Amino acid sequence: MVMRDVRELGTILSIWAHPDDEAYLCGGIMAMAAAAGSRVVCVTASRGELGVTDPTRWPPEQLASIREAELAACLRILGVTEHRWLGYPDGGCADVDLDTAAGQIAGMIRELAPETILTFSPDGQTGHPDHIAVHRWTVEAVRRAGIGTLHVVANTQDWLDDHLPQWIELGAIVGDPPVAWTGPLSIDVALTGQLLDRKLAALAAQASQTEALRAVVGEERYREIIRIERFAAFALETARAS
Repeated sequence: MVMRDVRELGTILSIWAHPDDEAYLCGGIMAMAAAAGSRVVCVTASRGELGVTDPTRWPPEQLASIREAELAACLRILGVTEHRWLGYPDGGCADVDLDTAAGQIAGMIRELAPETILTFSPDGQTGHPDHIAVHRWTVEAVRRAGIGTLHVVANTQDWLDDHLPQWIELGAIVGDPPVAWTGPLSIDVALTGQLLDRKLAALAAQASQTEALRAVVGEERYREIIRIERFAAFALETARAS
């Protein structure tokens, strides 16, 4: 059943690889939940220190601290007051021991007892190895903790038809392209008005990562890209079988 009221999600634990993943994929959901009085905790695996887009404006040696500050500003705009770092290297999450990372996340789940856990789908959305690793860690963590419902990003075929060719052209897909989710959705949000404006502002706060894309695709197209947030409940037994 698709969520009708964001309060149905209860406490949300949102788990991602790099700063800006959270804003792109569930910024609207987190903002809605925070505004409704729900507890929202965002977790980020790395500080995104390899995400250099303009070495003059955002020097590589300073990028980790720059992105840390950008994420803090982004979350303030979204109304999210709780954030935690996992402390893993950008581009190195796939090499992190699964038991260690899953254990770290499972500890947070036991502590926070979230009803809802949000993360990447198995394909990592863009094929990025860090994204795929975070998905695997989170699946194992939820299995160990036995608390909450895991929801993963769900791209419908119509969304992929509309957006994927452009993502490929822009070089945003770094591995295998995402595949269509054919099962039922658990969260399906189309942002409009002030909520969409808030997400746009939150993404703008992470200028080192978002400014270039926004300039290339144009304002209207960028708003269309970011307005949809879709998730599906993920069956842990499916992951175990695979």
